[in-house]
Amino acid sequence: MTETSDGMVGTAIPGQTSAPAAKDLAVFRSQLDGLSAQQKLAWAVETYPETFALTTSFGIQSAVLLHLLSSLPAGRRIPVIWVDTGYLPSETYHYADTLTQSLGINLVVAQSALSPARMEALHGRLWETGDVADLELYHRIRKVDPLEQTFSSLGVDCWASGVRRKQTDLRQSMTWLDPIRGRLALHPLLDWTNRDVYYYMQENGLPQHPLFEQGYSTVGDWHSSGPDAAGQSGRDTRFGGLKQECGIHVPQPSGEGMMGDGI
Repeated sequence: MTETSDGMVGTAIPGQTSAPAAKDLAVFRSQLDGLSAQQKLAWAVETYPETFALTTSFGIQSAVLLHLLSSLPAGRRIPVIWVDTGYLPSETYHYADTLTQSLGINLVVAQSALSPARMEALHGRLWETGDVADLELYHRIRKVDPLEQTFSSLGVDCWASGVRRKQTDLRQSMTWLDPIRGRLALHPLLDWTNRDVYYYMQENGLPQHPLFEQGYSTVGDWHSSGPDAAGQSGRDTRFGGLKQECGIHVPQPSGEGMMGDGI
């Protein structure tokens, strides 16, 4: 981990494994076709037994993927990386504790080396300016860089997340397996609907995030999330409507919505 003169932490990318060649990626994708979400996770555990991880936000629908993983024979040994920005609602911290204990999650917390107070002293309250560039800087400091540094420290080659196709414009163009910043990102729930998520949670007795009952369909940092309202729901409630993505699922560090790596 390196720190620049302005107090920002640089992403520790050197040493990570390159994504497979296009022909190998095509083979992997064909192997995933027709598999259930849990079978896709099992494929990743078997294909990358020592270098696979799962990421979670402990958000509104996070319990589904965490439960699917914990139900696999080797699932509870797989690292589950949680990017804690230091700005999450108190309800999310309590929900994280509940799911970690009940599902036996092997939790790894990724946090910026720059404390919230120090970041605000150096850069101000970046989420308040209404400037997309400031939001991107915030997301890099508090989310993308800490995640990449954790990936590097754990030697992760492939990681899974609970993104779904209907959530954002970018995610509509995703496949089961996409290169993102030199690693493979698996999307087992890509084609799931809100109904699929709801019924899975009901059938498996999974607790809802406390903010779900307050009208939230998605939740991130306390300052960049809100309940659904007239004419605004889902990801449109995030980041003051300025962005849909925080950068974690974007293939390149800049250019939201741009798909790289031959996709």
